[in-house]
Amino acid sequence: MATALVCAVAGMGATAHAETVYVRAGHLVDPEAGTVEGARLLRVENGRVAAILPDGALPPGAHVIDWSGYTVLPGLIDMHVHLADVDEGSNPVEPLLHSAMEVAYMGARNARTTLEAGFTSVHDVGCYRAFADVELRNAINRGDVIGPRMAAVGAYITAPGGGGEVTGMAPDVHVPDDMRVGVVTSPDEVTQKVNYLFQHGADSIKLIATGAVFAIGTVAGQQELTEAEMHAAVEVADARGSWVTAHAHGAAGIKAAIRAGVRGIEHASLIDDEGIALAKARGVYLDMDIYNGDWTDEVGRRDHYPDDYMRKNTETTLAQREAFRKAVKAGVKLAFGTDAGVYPHGLNARQFKYMVQWGMTPMQAIQAATIVSARMLGWSNDVGALSPGHYADMIAVAGDPTRDVTVLEHVAHVMKGGAVAK
Repeated sequence: MATALVCAVAGMGATAHAETVYVRAGHLVDPEAGTVEGARLLRVENGRVAAILPDGALPPGAHVIDWSGYTVLPGLIDMHVHLADVDEGSNPVEPLLHSAMEVAYMGARNARTTLEAGFTSVHDVGCYRAFADVELRNAINRGDVIGPRMAAVGAYITAPGGGGEVTGMAPDVHVPDDMRVGVVTSPDEVTQKVNYLFQHGADSIKLIATGAVFAIGTVAGQQELTEAEMHAAVEVADARGSWVTAHAHGAAGIKAAIRAGVRGIEHASLIDDEGIALAKARGVYLDMDIYNGDWTDEVGRRDHYPDDYMRKNTETTLAQREAFRKAVKAGVKLAFGTDAGVYPHGLNARQFKYMVQWGMTPMQAIQAATIVSARMLGWSNDVGALSPGHYADMIAVAGDPTRDVTVLEHVAHVMKGGAVAK
């Protein structure tokens, strides 16, 4: 797997300009220093930032991108998206209504929408059709599809009938085999399936440790994978130089996943004080999608989502936000993850104001979506900042996002690897 990850990172700059480009920034947000600088010139060479200079005279004939009327900051990172899949909605069996070819076109659309919203890197944490995310990542890296840099998991590792399965259909309906690639019943099966995912291009592994809100018949707080099963996944990932994250709403499942050695917890909706302390002690990232509960409540009522979805959304939304506030105060590592796909792609930045409302400063929220998420990905040398050596992934917004974080919902310009994407 280490080779696959190296190839994925190496391919990030495939669309970069070979020429030298100067980007004139009216202000520059530096998440590494936690500061906002005045007018700056960023010299970009071969798709990476070569230097940050005071604004001033340029060499004759220089190629200049003038963003002097904007605040410039590193391209944003979303650690929890589902690009290569159908969007969640009122029909639990919607994934069965779309072919693999159709899903591929959906993924291409979602990827471009996400990039144009200012998210230049994402962790795609799963799709029902195995390896749709891997193929989308490969298409982006080849330049066939416009989209963000992607890390992909290939498929969900889930218990039979668990939170990573398509559920809700009649018992005699056959679910396609490519939607059940990650179904496991023992640690030995976990070892086999995780190796299979890495052999076919996965960058990291996603465990479904507990039930899910958007899965009929599962209980969000109930643990579904055993600690031994989760540990088996971590052992394989460690041996391959990779890592594991776990979807986990319930307190017991969260703590079991942390003890098993995962790097991150997705959702963490019902985490208790012991779980927060354990995450802090083990250096585990919490990736808490505290916006989309409101979307689900509003749209779910309008579109008549299943009662099971709506009940579980109510049970987890406020609890998750209160836990987020506690985690901020405790100094836990908090990444930026939205679960885009539960709500429309491109609205990812709506989460920033919720993170501020529930305890972060605007700069902390920006850091969560840049340097913190880059560390969680293991890509800190390449993304999440604009200091020399990083990819020239940057966005431009009107206004100061460290004063009003909602300006990030309206990105004026996007650059990825030195090439303007918007």
